[in-house]
Amino acid sequence: MRLPRVPGLIVLTLLGVGILPAQTRKAARNTKRIAEEKCGPLAGQLLSCPKFGFTYEVIFGWVDRTADMQQDESLADQPASEPSKADQPKPASSESAKTLLAVFERPPGAPGETIDSAVVIAAEPLANYHGIKTAPDYLNPISELAESRGFKIVNQPYAFDAGTKQLARADFSKERGKLMMWQSSLVTIEKGYIVSFTFIGGSDDEVDDLIGNLAFRTRPASTLPKKRETK
Repeated sequence: MRLPRVPGLIVLTLLGVGILPAQTRKAARNTKRIAEEKCGPLAGQLLSCPKFGFTYEVIFGWVDRTADMQQDESLADQPASEPSKADQPKPASSESAKTLLAVFERPPGAPGETIDSAVVIAAEPLANYHGIKTAPDYLNPISELAESRGFKIVNQPYAFDAGTKQLARADFSKERGKLMMWQSSLVTIEKGYIVSFTFIGGSDDEVDDLIGNLAFRTRPASTLPKKRETK
């Protein structure tokens, strides 16, 4: 690695100040900082996001459409022309928001007799929202959006342990002909960003399996209410 030119470098080195080792350490710190701020892209079957402290393992054979959704974030604000499209997760649409991962079980337009399962992960600045202070607060507009698209709330926001971290979670379901679509949304706030995880499947067990591929490395204290047991 070539080091940047520094005025007086030769003189300072001869005086034993040790500029070269210092520059090397500084470059290493900068490289580490940049690596910690990255989130993706998908490498093989794994999305690594040091910036927000999580990884997600994608099921082999699923279709990665992250780049498509990043290139056309405006789709989230447009009405869907087909009912099937209205059921699919939309890319992030607010200013400075970004879709971090969007994977689907089948390619777009591919026929199937089952629900097209999906996982979509997005992040957007908390500053974009006034009045939202905690992760459960963000689930309120998500619930309103889900209900407007025909989903029923199965579980109101509650605390959920995803590996070593606790997030806010809400669950929804919707009838699709003879099929039942299940959706769960998980939310956490990290480094001034709202990070949301949307999971869609053909059963609640499938959704739980998809969530099981999400892993965090830290766990802060939480004041979220625990899930209420239904009788």
